[in-house]
Amino acid sequence: MINATYQAMLNGKSVIRMIGERASARRAQIGASEVFDFSLGNPSVPCAPEFTSTMIDLYETQAPYALHGYSPSVGIESVRGAIADSLNRRFGMDYTPAHIFPTAGATAALAHAFRAVAEPGSEIITFAPYFPEYQPYVAGTGAILTVVPADTAHFQIDFDAFERALNPRVAAVLINTPNNPSGAVYSERTLRRLAQILEERGREWGHSIFLISDEPYREIVFGGAEQPYPARFYANTLTCYSFSKALSLPGERIGYVAVNPRAEHAELLVPMFAQISRTIGHNCPSSSMQLAVARVIDETSDLGVYERNMELLYSALVRLGFTVEKPGGTFYIFPQSPNPDAMEFCEQAMEYDLFMVPSDSFGVPGHLRLSYCMETDHLERAIERLEQFMRERYGR
Repeated sequence: MINATYQAMLNGKSVIRMIGERASARRAQIGASEVFDFSLGNPSVPCAPEFTSTMIDLYETQAPYALHGYSPSVGIESVRGAIADSLNRRFGMDYTPAHIFPTAGATAALAHAFRAVAEPGSEIITFAPYFPEYQPYVAGTGAILTVVPADTAHFQIDFDAFERALNPRVAAVLINTPNNPSGAVYSERTLRRLAQILEERGREWGHSIFLISDEPYREIVFGGAEQPYPARFYANTLTCYSFSKALSLPGERIGYVAVNPRAEHAELLVPMFAQISRTIGHNCPSSSMQLAVARVIDETSDLGVYERNMELLYSALVRLGFTVEKPGGTFYIFPQSPNPDAMEFCEQAMEYDLFMVPSDSFGVPGHLRLSYCMETDHLERAIERLEQFMRERYGR
């Protein structure tokens, strides 16, 4: 016998991945220069040079046991301290190493956070548009993901819809800001109102509601702005982070969960994460990756290309008559599809070797997600191809 649940999942593969695979197959046929792939959010800028030099230094100077041996189940103490110190400097928090749990990327951070605060049958609320993989992540815990409809005007939280969705079964609320796929950045006003509602409902129902904040795009914010740090506004916050975007290290799978020191049972959560690891086979991230990111904790790659690309693509979409909200961060843009059937529009675009992702799996029909992780000169050629497509197929 094989597991029927996972066998059934074969029929529900990620749309993002499937379109990315089609783009890869097309590149093999006609060459990468003629394929314009807006599907995957794979950072296109090189990793921070400080990271490369750090890795070289570690491998040349550190003992093999330190680099390649097992780390403690809760992570390397010095690494946890470096992460805590950085968060405290940047955001005015008071973390200690005891509040930090290194993980194999943001996915593992979320897996631990969900299991720590939700139980089978309880609910986790999130807001459309949302990253589609939240569905299997939550389903794997036995909890239920409840999706609040989108505010498609600005992609902030629709608080009326949120309050209607809240009920005593809700164990946690999951946010993602800056947001994949919309590029929206939740404002301080939004975060303060969210915190107020959670505090009121927690008192009313006699149990805490945790806020799980998924923040892999934290450093990619445009116009000189910053992403307000959600944990500053709400005590029961678990911050889930990945270095994959800021340092351009997606394949290295390194991140963490930070437990707000003022959270209920804050002293228990990191030891609980270690026990959760035993049940899901996590077994700590790479020791060398932990040591490396601790040394470059406040560095980033050259992220400015994403804002330049956003401005180019946003201007082109507006010029072509798309309805689109200007992103405040990330490397995604989320225009309305000119064809109400977004999948049909994407299929038509693929005839022009333009690979975009329809929005249905993000919880918002009739939109498109475009990832502009590419060299700027390639994006400029992609825009020319998009203009040709829109002119020939939609008369624009």
